[in-house]
Amino acid sequence: MGATGPTGPVLDRDEVDRALARLGAEHEAIETSLLALQDHAGRRLLEGAELTGVTKERWASAEASITLLWAYFDAYTATLRQAREVRARRRWSSREDLAELTELLRGTSVTVAGGAAVAGNVNAQALTGTGKLSEQFTLARLVERMNELYASSLDMVVTADAVWSALPARIDLLAAELQRTRQLAHSVGVRPGKHPAGDDLERITRTLTSLRQEVVSDPLAYWVPAQGSSAPGGGRPDTATYDREARALEDVRREIDAVLTVRQDAEARLVKLRDLLSRADRTLAEARSARGEVLAKIAASEVPAVSGPPTALQEQLATAAEYRRHAQWHRLSPLLESLEQRAEDELLRARESLTAVTAPLAVRAELRGRLDAYKAKVARHGLAEDPLLIERYDAARRMLWSAPCDLRAAEGAVLRYQQAAAEQFGQRVPHQGTPADRRGEA
Repeated sequence: MGATGPTGPVLDRDEVDRALARLGAEHEAIETSLLALQDHAGRRLLEGAELTGVTKERWASAEASITLLWAYFDAYTATLRQAREVRARRRWSSREDLAELTELLRGTSVTVAGGAAVAGNVNAQALTGTGKLSEQFTLARLVERMNELYASSLDMVVTADAVWSALPARIDLLAAELQRTRQLAHSVGVRPGKHPAGDDLERITRTLTSLRQEVVSDPLAYWVPAQGSSAPGGGRPDTATYDREARALEDVRREIDAVLTVRQDAEARLVKLRDLLSRADRTLAEARSARGEVLAKIAASEVPAVSGPPTALQEQLATAAEYRRHAQWHRLSPLLESLEQRAEDELLRARESLTAVTAPLAVRAELRGRLDAYKAKVARHGLAEDPLLIERYDAARRMLWSAPCDLRAAEGAVLRYQQAAAEQFGQRVPHQGTPADRRGEA
């Protein structure tokens, strides 16, 4: 191995040459990385920005780290230059030269003054790990220390640049879309204090303005680190606030589209509503007329009452027409939706009322039809002159064609006529149910 010294065995010439070659390549790689960091767009933006919050704190530390990195690199360069000069003294280095080279390459031969940290406005102890104003390193330990500082500084620069690259441009695009939506909203009367969508637009505007200011001044506050990642810039921008406001703006746009749709087809929808309410009114009028007829023609029958015309809906329809005349589309939209559903319900209710009122008349008509059908059947069997059948037919017919008609008695008379006819036919007529049942069927 050769002689030993304070740093261990003295290197021979081949070991020295290999070490100098490795350190030269290492020096070139470090210089390239530092120059890339110096020219990084994120670092230039950080230098010119008015920072706040966590970004301001971390950039102060990173800036001092970068200053210290260059001081470390200068010390590394000086030591490497000194070692190369010693090696260049002689083609065949003497024992004293090899001992000196061993000390330079392996010993704590690199001295870094603490002034670099002080110039960076950072506590020297926080960066160097000691309270001294100078540090002693081996070249290997100095490279480790530079790698640590470089990784932390690059992480901060890359993270800030990633947030600035992702969020402000997206916020600006959303703000432009927001402005177009605001103009469209104002054109259809959707304004703050008059429509919920107008209030939402104001809130989104304030949120986006505040978000952009915060992202520009404190980008690190909007960064989500990747779990378990140690690579510089591992993570993603925090877009939760942006995404929430983008969804809110989309909801507002759908609301405004609905208002625009109302503006385009408001007249057609109003005409349809007038028709629905008119049909409901006519149906109710028919039901009221039919109820009077039922009460006059049907005895002992429970006839439901018929409500009056839908005056409340007519008043709201007039209000809707007024909204249309004054282009108050944001008020017309929800009113039309409500009126359309209620008008359909009103027409259905009117039809059900007419059906319920005319049920006794339907029962009477069914009994009349059944009586005439059996009379025709009796005639086909040659029994038209049978005295019993004639008597029972006349009794049932008088009941059914008299006013008021007792449906229960008429039902019984028709059934007795059927039974008498069946006895003549030699067959039995099944039980037909009570008049109440017939009304239910009708």
